[in-house]
Amino acid sequence: MPLGRRISKDVAARMEDDRRLAGSYRDRLADATAAETALRTAQAEDRPADELKALDAAFDQALTVALEAALAAERVEMGPKVYVPEGQDGAAHRAAEIAERKARARWTVRPWTDEIDRLRTARETHRLSYRAGRGVAAV
Repeated sequence: MPLGRRISKDVAARMEDDRRLAGSYRDRLADATAAETALRTAQAEDRPADELKALDAAFDQALTVALEAALAAERVEMGPKVYVPEGQDGAAHRAAEIAERKARARWTVRPWTDEIDRLRTARETHRLSYRAGRGVAAV
């Protein structure tokens, strides 16, 4: 007899997928750091624009993948109440939203929330500030 709270099979499966993805967070963050280093090195060496554009896309993709892993880690830390079983009505979705908001106030979830904010800010700053080519007209 299990002593824990019962959860549906699809919620358990999604939680396990998130747990696996969250376990690879450090590797994905290291990949993003390596991609940024490669981009900055290429910029310093004044490489061609098409090469810089490819490195720019790789860095953006690596940041996005690291962000997905951080989001999965946050959901796992929040617990099974934030997952909505398939085919549920609006009340279940609303209950999951409320549980998510409550969970974000816990001290165990807060570091992941801060990390997600940091990664989103880094990605958006990169997207808004970096231009690989000289094709943008100055206004």
